[in-house]
Amino acid sequence: MISTAIRVARVGSAAELAAAAFMMLGFPALMLAALVPSVPAFAAAAAVTYLADHYLHRKSSYLVNRLSKVRAGLSIRFLIRQLLLILLLARLGLADDLIYYGAIACFIAFYGLQAPHGALVTLIRNRRRMPVATRNIDIASRIRIPNAPPRGLLHRSAEKMLHLDLAAVAGILVSASLESAVAGFVGIGVTVGVGCLYVLALVPYVRGAKIPPNGQKVLAAVDAWLAEYRPETVLYFSGSKDSAYQVNMWLETMEQLDSRPLIILRERVILNNLAPTTVPVICVPGGVHLMNLDLSNVRVALYAANVGKNIHLLRVPTMKHVFIGHGDSDKLASVNPYSKVYDEVWTAGRAGRDRYAIADVGIRDDDIVEVGRPQLAPIQTWRGVPEGPRGGAADGRCPTVLYAPTWEGWDGNPGNTSIVLAGENIVKKLVTADPPVRVLYKPHPFTGTVSKQAGAAHRRITALVEKAAAERATDPRFTADAAAQTAAKAELARIEARLAELSGKPAGKGGDEAEATRDGLVDMARHEEVARLRAEWNTAYWRSFGSHEHRVITGAEPRLYDCFNVSDAMVSDISSVVSDFIASGKPYAVTDSAELGVEEFKRQNTAVRAATILSNSAAELDGLLDAVRDPAADPLAADRGELKRYLLGPDEPTSIDQFNTAVANLAIKAEARNVGQASRAAAGAAEDELAGVPAQRVVTAEDDVTA
Repeated sequence: MISTAIRVARVGSAAELAAAAFMMLGFPALMLAALVPSVPAFAAAAAVTYLADHYLHRKSSYLVNRLSKVRAGLSIRFLIRQLLLILLLARLGLADDLIYYGAIACFIAFYGLQAPHGALVTLIRNRRRMPVATRNIDIASRIRIPNAPPRGLLHRSAEKMLHLDLAAVAGILVSASLESAVAGFVGIGVTVGVGCLYVLALVPYVRGAKIPPNGQKVLAAVDAWLAEYRPETVLYFSGSKDSAYQVNMWLETMEQLDSRPLIILRERVILNNLAPTTVPVICVPGGVHLMNLDLSNVRVALYAANVGKNIHLLRVPTMKHVFIGHGDSDKLASVNPYSKVYDEVWTAGRAGRDRYAIADVGIRDDDIVEVGRPQLAPIQTWRGVPEGPRGGAADGRCPTVLYAPTWEGWDGNPGNTSIVLAGENIVKKLVTADPPVRVLYKPHPFTGTVSKQAGAAHRRITALVEKAAAERATDPRFTADAAAQTAAKAELARIEARLAELSGKPAGKGGDEAEATRDGLVDMARHEEVARLRAEWNTAYWRSFGSHEHRVITGAEPRLYDCFNVSDAMVSDISSVVSDFIASGKPYAVTDSAELGVEEFKRQNTAVRAATILSNSAAELDGLLDAVRDPAADPLAADRGELKRYLLGPDEPTSIDQFNTAVANLAIKAEARNVGQASRAAAGAAEDELAGVPAQRVVTAEDDVTA
C-alpha cells in the first residue's frame, strides 16, 4: 500500500511521502489552531510545515515542484502561514495591540524585499551565463572572469529568503503567549534587518568587476582561441540530459585522434553530464552564436545523433560531415533516412553497409565507410568458464549471465524490448537454473520513461533478483570470503572518497558556468589519477560481493562493458548492446518478443544469426546455459566468430587505426573541395576583371554562417 502511494505521489521514499502528508495536513491544522485559538498548537503545526517543506525542497521532490502549478508554490505557502498568524493574533484579542500592527507591517515589508531580492538573483545569474561555455580551453588568459558569488547567496535563494520570516513568526508567537511585545519586535527586527542585508549582499555582484565580460567579448575570445588552436576534427552533439551517454562513448576515441580534436555541444545540461576528457569542449546553446564561430580550419565533423540542431553545422560547406551514430544495431534508427544529409556514413563492419542497402533509404554505397568500433577495445574476449571455485558453488563453477534488456522505445512495438513480455520469465529461469548461475540485471537507463508497463516490469524483475539474492545468501552451497569482501568494501570507500575529493570544488565556491569556463582546464595529473582510480574501483566493486551473488546494476558505474567482462553469457534484445557483446565471442541469447519466428527473426536482424533465439516463455534458455557450462557443446561458436567479423570488421588493423585513416581520407577530400572552390573563384575573378565586370564574391564558411 505504501509503495503504491509512493508511486502515485511520485515521491522517492516513504520518508518523503510522510513529509508531504505532514505538510499538506499542517496547513489545515494551522487554520484550526488560529481559529480556536491556541498558540502552542499553532507553533507545533507551524514547525511541522516548516520542517516538512524544507525536507521536500532539499530532496527536490516532484510533489513540491507540482504545487507551484496549482498556485500553491513556495511563496504562497509562506504567505498563508503568515496570514494565519495574523488571524491568530486577531482571535486572541490582540487586534488593537501594537504587536498586531507590527506583524502586519513586518510581513508587508518582508514581501516588499522579495522583489529586489528575486530581481538581483535573476540578474546575477543571467549576467554570469556565458554565451559559450568551455572546458579544457584557456579563456582566462584572454578575458577576465571574476569569481562566482558565494554559494550561500544564490543556492536555493528564494527558499532561504522566505525562511527569514522564522525569527518574526517565533517572536510574535512568544509575544502572544507572554502578552509582551518585546520578543515580537525583536523577531520582526531580525527578519527585516537580515532580509535587507541579504539584498544588499547581492548588489555588488551586478556591477563593475564582479560581472563577466559581455557576450561579444566572450565570443571574440573563443574565436581567438580557435584561430590559435586550429581544430581539424569536430565531434558535434545535441540532445537531452539522458542522452549524454551517446557522446560520452566517443570521448576516448576523440582523445586518440591523430588530428586536432574539438567537441561542440549544444545544451548546457550535456556539458554538465559530460564525462572527464582531455579534449577541448565548447558548449554553444545559441544557433546564431554557433554559426558565427570561426571553424574555418575544421575539415571533418562527426555526428553521434540525428537531431534537428545538426543543421546549424551541416550548412557549413568547408568541412565534410559524417554520421557515426552511438551504436550499431538492427534497429530502424540505424538506417534513418536522415543520414542522407551527411557526406559519409561510418559503420562498424560490412553489416552496417548491407543494412542501408536493404533498407533502401537513399544512402549510396560509395558514401559508407567501415571503420570498426574503437569503443570496443576494453571488451575482453572469452576463454570459457574458468575452472576452479567460483563463489563456493557446490560443483566449483557458477557461471555469470548478464540480462541487459533495451528500453521500450517510442513506437510501442512489442519487439523493441523483452522486459514487458519475457523479462520475468527469463529471470525466473536464470535464478532457478540447476546447476546454478549468477544473474546480473542491468536495464537500459530509459526503461519505463515511455511505457508504464515497462516500468512496472522492471520493478518486478528487480524484486525477483533481490529476493533470489537474499535466498542464495542463506544457501549453504554458496560461501564467500567475508574478510576479502570486507577489505574490498573498505577499498571501495577509500577510492570513492578520493574520487569525490578530486571532483569536488573548494569550499565556498559558487561553481557556476562562468567560473567553470574559467577554471575548466584539464589537470593531466588529476585526470590520470581519476582514470587509475576508476579502474581500481571496478576491480574492488566485483570483489566486494560473492561471485555467486545475484545483482541489480543501475547507474553509470559499473559500466556495461565491465559487466560484459565479468559475464560468461548475455541475454538481451535487438540493440547495439548485442553487437557490442559479440566482440567478446561469448554465447548470447536474444528474445523474439514480437514472435516473428526464428527464421524470420534471423532474416530481419543480422546480430542474432549466432544467438540462441528465445520466445517470450524463455523455454530455449537451457541451450544457452549448456553452451556456457560446456564450450565443447556450443554449436554456435564458429558462427559467432564469423558474425563478429561481419558486424564489427577485422581485428587488424585496429579499429582506432581504421577510424584515423577514415578521418584523414575525408579531410583530404574536404581540403580538395576548398582548394577547388578557391581556384574557381580566382579564375572567375580574373575573367570578370578582364571583361570589366565587378567580381562576385564566393561564399565561404564565414559568409555562409551569416546568410
